[in-house]
Amino acid sequence: MYGQILHPHSPDDCFINVNVGGFKQRMEHGVLNRFPQTRLGRLLCCSTKEAVLELCDDFTPSEMEYYFDRNPRFFCYVINFYLTGKIHLVEGLCVVSFVQEIEYWGIKERHLDYCCSNTFYELMQLAEDKSWDQRSDELQSLGSSIEELSVLKDDIEMFEGSWCADVRRNIWIRLEDPAYSTSAKVIAVVSLSAVIVSIVAMCIHSMPDFNQVDHNEREIENPILNFFENLCVLFFSGEFLLRLAVAPSARKFLCSPLNIIDLMSIMPFYFTLACDLLADSENTDLENVGKVVQILRLMRVFRILKLARHSSGLRSLGATLRNSSSEVGQLVLFLSVGISMFSALIYYVENESQESELQTMPIGWWWATISMTTVGYGDTFPVTPAGKLVGSVCILCGLLIVALPITNIFNTFSKFYERQKLIEAKAEPSTASTGVLSSSES
Repeated sequence: MYGQILHPHSPDDCFINVNVGGFKQRMEHGVLNRFPQTRLGRLLCCSTKEAVLELCDDFTPSEMEYYFDRNPRFFCYVINFYLTGKIHLVEGLCVVSFVQEIEYWGIKERHLDYCCSNTFYELMQLAEDKSWDQRSDELQSLGSSIEELSVLKDDIEMFEGSWCADVRRNIWIRLEDPAYSTSAKVIAVVSLSAVIVSIVAMCIHSMPDFNQVDHNEREIENPILNFFENLCVLFFSGEFLLRLAVAPSARKFLCSPLNIIDLMSIMPFYFTLACDLLADSENTDLENVGKVVQILRLMRVFRILKLARHSSGLRSLGATLRNSSSEVGQLVLFLSVGISMFSALIYYVENESQESELQTMPIGWWWATISMTTVGYGDTFPVTPAGKLVGSVCILCGLLIVALPITNIFNTFSKFYERQKLIEAKAEPSTASTGVLSSSES
């Protein structure tokens, strides 16, 4: 249009025919030579068909038509660039696609018109930030997933050359990966059921209605609860010893955090049994055996942590706390400073009131702790107007202080939980294929 209407030409003028995605335009050599470093400008300097095809997608020598498989809508802005020397943003076009288009046509960012330059750089910064965050998350998740999957494969490969390699490998996979087969799922369900039964029995044992006494009026355990307790502990012991026997590396097995938890949930039972046997003997040096037994019985609570072996959420929570130590430390520091400050304030405004219970600094610490964490038991509370004002400020500051690091901790937990799900999804076909391979080999 520019060449035909605004600038009438003679038959001797040189033109080229450009076809961009079906949109055809006849362009003058003089207009294109204004920007010789662009793609169309470089096209005029080509002397062979091979050189031409390096710059365009197709070429018809008879009609001198050059075909480009690009966005025809954007080419209208390219034409305007050759006529005015300025390029404008395309409305509705992604800024990343816009950059790709101008790079293809050989147009520099400095040719952006001033009306679009600020918007362009703002959109580019926003796109780079989002791309960086997404790429960092994917690399972290993928890297960790590959690392953990490679550990699983390395464990399986460690069986090569050891005694009863095939049998131990098959048992190990079924104990470690519930998704491997139906039998592995059954083992996982039985193990989880034993944990739940043990926890329920421990809770019922604490209820006075289920307590019994012997002929000496001494409290003893309920026989039924004791039976289930012993049965669960025997199952845990057998499972632990079996996994230790078939593990590819006993040292690595004993250093695993989940296996340490399993051992800590089992050992108190045997220590308690030994202490009971010693207490039954008339040994005057064992006066505190009863207290030791109570402490060991309390350690049975570690069995609850055995649920982490069957729960992706609990494993993700442990990884979150391990990798969010900085945020947790900041939370404890903020709360400690706030509790110290408000406990002193509430003490000085309440200690002269006879009706107030906040008469000492330790009580003030307790009140400030339950107030800043928004628990509010109501056992201690300020009664003076100044104390109520301090209490209101304490609660508001507690909301702000607790909310600051919680967001980062929650985001970390979400990443680890998604990563754990990805690991389980990737581990299922890999372990299954390993099992098929080992079966075919055997």
